[in-house]
Amino acid sequence: MVSLRALECLVAIVDHGSLTRAAAKLLMSQPALSHQIAALERELGTPVMERRPRGVRPTAAGLAAAAEGRIALAAADRAVLAGRQAAAGAGGRIRIACAETMTAWALVPVLRSWRRRFPRVELALTEYTSADTMLEALAGGRADITVGPRPTRTEEHVEVLGAEEMVVVASPEHRFARLDAVPLAELSAEPLVHYDPGNGIAVWVDQFATERGVVLPQPVLRTGSPRTAAQLAAAGMGVALVPFSALTPRTGATVRSIDPVEVRDVIAIVAAPHDELLRRFVGDLKRRGLPDSRVAPGSGTSDAAA
Repeated sequence: MVSLRALECLVAIVDHGSLTRAAAKLLMSQPALSHQIAALERELGTPVMERRPRGVRPTAAGLAAAAEGRIALAAADRAVLAGRQAAAGAGGRIRIACAETMTAWALVPVLRSWRRRFPRVELALTEYTSADTMLEALAGGRADITVGPRPTRTEEHVEVLGAEEMVVVASPEHRFARLDAVPLAELSAEPLVHYDPGNGIAVWVDQFATERGVVLPQPVLRTGSPRTAAQLAAAGMGVALVPFSALTPRTGATVRSIDPVEVRDVIAIVAAPHDELLRRFVGDLKRRGLPDSRVAPGSGTSDAAA
């Protein structure tokens, strides 16, 4: 593989017509310059210059290589500049994988701020319904950062952004409206709005019930979205366990805490924790914090659902 240093040496020789002047321009010794040119000629399999009593003359191969070398050196300069700009927030790209309920709830204020402060940074957002699927995207190089609940397991760098409550949602006239909080066992006798098996929260709900020693009923229907589950429960189709971030304004639903209260972490997982641009983004997420994520104490209703 031809090195950029060798190409730089060749271009300098073509420009100055002399090994001595090229070496002085590059602040290197003439033997070191000759070593770079010899390595380049071995790679190309042909001489790149002819030595003459009054200097050197590039060969046709040398001129062709020098022309492409200028392009490569300019591209390398642009790469360095792009990296420096990205580190300073003046350029670059961040690919965000986010739990679908958390985009508007947690990300939008930071995205809006970055759009204003760093207009040359490209922000690419993909929404998911499974933390494990988001982690696969990160590991597969399709995302730079994930924002959502904890996956089943990870060895990647994790930043805790906060926690959100898991709540019970039912219709406004449901008997749960008379309770301050709902013991999980009460769901055993209720029609259940559950989740598609491919949705990460489906696994969470089943494991949570098992850990609490509660046998959940057969679901009356399944959905891929916690937001849809909350809306179906509010419409009287059954009851649902949803993350607080899935609640939408003016649902008119009965929203109650589980007794005892259950919360889950909201985290960011970063592919390259030392990347300055990603560190800035995560830092802004942590400084901003999460919006209201608990049922209002004593009221049994949420601000989002009021």
